[in-house]
Amino acid sequence: MIADRAQGGGAPAAGERSGPGGSRLRVRTVEILPGEVVLIDQLALPQEERYVRCQSWQQVAARITDMTVRGAPAIGVTAAGGLALAAAAAAAASPIDQAAFRAALEQAASGLLATRPTAVNLRWAVDEMRLVWSACDEPAAACAALLLARAQAILNDDIARCLRIGEHGSALFKAGDTILTHCNAGALATAGYGTALGVVRAASARHGGISVLVDETRPWLQGARLTAWELGVEGIPYRLISDNMAGHFIQRGAVDGVVVGADRIAANGDTANKIGTYTVSVLAKEHGVPFFVAAPLSTVDLTVGSGAGIPIEERSEAEVTSFHGRQVAPEGARAHHPAFDVTPAANIAAIVTEAGVLRAPFARSLAVACATGKCES
Repeated sequence: MIADRAQGGGAPAAGERSGPGGSRLRVRTVEILPGEVVLIDQLALPQEERYVRCQSWQQVAARITDMTVRGAPAIGVTAAGGLALAAAAAAAASPIDQAAFRAALEQAASGLLATRPTAVNLRWAVDEMRLVWSACDEPAAACAALLLARAQAILNDDIARCLRIGEHGSALFKAGDTILTHCNAGALATAGYGTALGVVRAASARHGGISVLVDETRPWLQGARLTAWELGVEGIPYRLISDNMAGHFIQRGAVDGVVVGADRIAANGDTANKIGTYTVSVLAKEHGVPFFVAAPLSTVDLTVGSGAGIPIEERSEAEVTSFHGRQVAPEGARAHHPAFDVTPAANIAAIVTEAGVLRAPFARSLAVACATGKCES
């Protein structure tokens, strides 16, 4: 259902809020509350700022699937909230039957995991929640309360990680730099601060004079609809370009660095991100422009040796042949729609995480970072 606190325009709802450490957050992506998960409706942006309230894990799964919420960290946080809702419902239905309570949570976990297969943060968050319900020997209501608290902690943890990513990544740039980004890896893709755009935000605050070239990112136009909206909210100068213009600007020396997010990072540093990212990485490498990936360690999957093992989500052909319900291709046209591609580690100058700026060989630097942080393993 759509919340009654919808707003139009680009102003953030209800003003700023405080994140961990008193940080100021202007965009509310996910809120996990007792009895509901509230999501900014990313399908409505930028024309309308409105919010969707989910009261069941099934509603949460549907909103992940239809991309009301998207971005690997945000998907993970939202799934944790969905499991908190599942726990509350299971506790009400089976207050003293621990086996039934856990079975209901496993059913919800399976349903949530089936929504978006590429984003490893989804599985990471489900695993974190499973640790709680597997270890809880209290009555179901008490276990549900613990799961709600864990989901809220995962949300706050994501914001804290992104703040550290931004701090580390800001040192990679200087005043006056122009940064190119692809898709949306900002506050809307996380719990409220951003990975790639977190780096941009931190660099802008640290150095000043930062500007951004925004790939529109077909076919969903996350760059045109979401990244441009976020940068406008932040007051950071940007220019929107179509995806096939990136090479032109890189070739002409108009780009000082590229920063993108990630949906899964393999043990060797190969990185899956929104389709079109690989193309940008090749152009950057050809012209000596540093290409950076910004992501929390929860996006690192040490169980996958290389990018060849990352599952690539195939979405509906209709999302390519039409847009917002309007047919743009001839009737009967067929299309391919892989939602992600894989950028090889050789094209990546550094991976920026909450643990610091990691350099090649990534198999070693990721392993060291994961030994101190927490990756999928």
